[in-house]
Amino acid sequence: MKVRSMLLETTAPAKARGRRSAALPAAGPAGKVRKFLPEVQGLRAVAVLMVVAYHVWFGRISGGVDIFLLISSFLLTGQFVRKLESGRALELPKYWAHLFKRLLPLIAVTLLLVLGAARLFLPSIAWSGIFKQTWASLFYYQNWFLAAESVDYYATDHSLASPLQHFWSLSIQGQIFILWPLLFALAALAAKRWRLRIRPLLMYGFGAVFVVSLIFSIITTQTNQEFAYFDTRTRLWEFALGSLLALTLPYLRLTRIARIVMGWVGVVAMLSCGLILQVGQQFPGYMALWPTLAAAFIIVAGFTDSPHGADRFLSWKPLVKLGDSSYALYLLHWPILVIFLMVSDRQEAGPFFGLVIIIVSMVAAAMSTKYIDTPLRRNKWIEQKRRRAVTVIAVCVVLVAAPLTTWQSQIRATAAAAAAQVPSDNPGALTLLPGYVDKVSEDAAVLPALDGITGDWPKYAAKCEGADAPEFEALAKDCLQDGVLDGSATESVIVVGNSHAEHFSGAVRSMAEANNWKVTKLLGRSCIFSADTSAQNERCKTFNDEATQYILKMKPDRIVTIATKTTESTPDETLAPGYEDTIKAFTDEDIAVVGVRDNPRFTINMPWCADSKGRDSEECQVPLETLMPPVSPLENVGAGNALFFPMDMTDLICPDAICRPVIGNVHVYIDNNHVSQTYWNTMANEFARRLDVQRG
Repeated sequence: MKVRSMLLETTAPAKARGRRSAALPAAGPAGKVRKFLPEVQGLRAVAVLMVVAYHVWFGRISGGVDIFLLISSFLLTGQFVRKLESGRALELPKYWAHLFKRLLPLIAVTLLLVLGAARLFLPSIAWSGIFKQTWASLFYYQNWFLAAESVDYYATDHSLASPLQHFWSLSIQGQIFILWPLLFALAALAAKRWRLRIRPLLMYGFGAVFVVSLIFSIITTQTNQEFAYFDTRTRLWEFALGSLLALTLPYLRLTRIARIVMGWVGVVAMLSCGLILQVGQQFPGYMALWPTLAAAFIIVAGFTDSPHGADRFLSWKPLVKLGDSSYALYLLHWPILVIFLMVSDRQEAGPFFGLVIIIVSMVAAAMSTKYIDTPLRRNKWIEQKRRRAVTVIAVCVVLVAAPLTTWQSQIRATAAAAAAQVPSDNPGALTLLPGYVDKVSEDAAVLPALDGITGDWPKYAAKCEGADAPEFEALAKDCLQDGVLDGSATESVIVVGNSHAEHFSGAVRSMAEANNWKVTKLLGRSCIFSADTSAQNERCKTFNDEATQYILKMKPDRIVTIATKTTESTPDETLAPGYEDTIKAFTDEDIAVVGVRDNPRFTINMPWCADSKGRDSEECQVPLETLMPPVSPLENVGAGNALFFPMDMTDLICPDAICRPVIGNVHVYIDNNHVSQTYWNTMANEFARRLDVQRG
């Protein structure tokens, strides 16, 4: 699945409010005020069709997300400015109750459908992520959840798309629906206090928000684009642009010819954005000006009353009708697409199935709008009192929270029971050693439990403190210790390197507990620890330099590192660049070096394969020869150096030259390239034995 690009545009359009919702004073050709803007409703329809088509057929993003954000603030601003200029109270609690009463019913329906589909069709390894994202979607913080995951090395494998990823933009909109009215209320107070005109005051205020947020967005997108994409702060300028558009529109007086040209320029720019720009890698910085300004051109063009105007196309009745259900279409198309791809084990939908998905999504959207959204939105009895709207909101929350909480409780109880199993029920690598006697219970669960398998990493007892604290701030954040820390340790060991080194550090920690060692872990995510860092990025160069200085200062008895580098797509494996120099740098200082051969990497997620296809499925049994060369690059490295100890545990990870997802009732991998902490623990004794043999 082309998830990286698809992940970065899953945004919800503004809530379709029917024909009366798009009401905003706008001048027609004779200066008359129009109560309904069909071209805006048509614009919304075209934007959602772009998003759906790009997701389903192209695996790319279209820029439609930015158009929806601008439209939502454009409509919201018009509504609040009219209230302020007519002297009416804003009544924010009533507004929020009314708004979320309209938004939450379809959200609740979508979340319940996704939970049901997950239970019926998705393997249990997917459930944990869906649980977390359901809560995040229901309470409008999905964007921050995904932002944290985008920079969290321990987060769920991003090769697996979530059917709820698209709620991130709806979360941003929900946050703006809280923030923007507060800004209007503050502006109203300021205008009253200092006798200022409200519209110019709002123009200055939103102009400042636009400038500050756009600058922040450009800088953050360049330095941390994955986080920036989901950050509310990098999107504020898009909402501010929509507000400025609503505030200035009454003052714009353009000729019909100019408006006709602007309308078509906007349509062409909007439709071409996703084809021309690499939106996924460059948004939401200055590149997002393309789709937002395109939408602004269309809105400014407005009603031209010309057979050649873009508004004639955008006001086409089928488009306007589709605009009414654009909210539901956005909510439903993504889960339908993702669940189809997961169940069918396809990378993309293709022309035929893609068309089927779009048709099914449009029918489902029209039905849910007609039978759920419209009746609740137009129910006069509910609208009469605020508490009735609040009751609708509460019912929607409970409808999702109750089954979700129950399901999570069941999963936690099952996981607790599995964790309480006796060690003999999950022997792991011990089953491959001479003299093993099978004592696994018939009903013993496989560990680690799939519900939390991505979190099966070593947990260390303490941070490096006192004399053991690194003087470098960045290194200190990932310096952890375990074992004997009171000064009576018989040996001091430092495990240093990337995430693969971190995983086998669990086995080293088990050895430390058995032998009264002190073990320190220095983690440089994605950084190979080596003397030659010429091919690494600046962060890894800094890590290597600081870690080297720290080790030479601390003078441990030994260090343990990853000595080779495997790849996912070919059986290539290379020695870490300059590794022999790395060995010499420490052994010359009387520090022993244990160089561990890297583990295989796969093109499939191993626990997902075991869960969805069965642990004994042929698709989950991968020949070692397709992953690694028969001869280790460590062979003959450091020959004659009495302080270097090469370690190769491949025969226990892939016994009989076949890599399996489960060995000895233990999941060997947590994803496509990290050996589980649980399995490494079952290799700890053999790791220690082999090390002792080399030491003599």
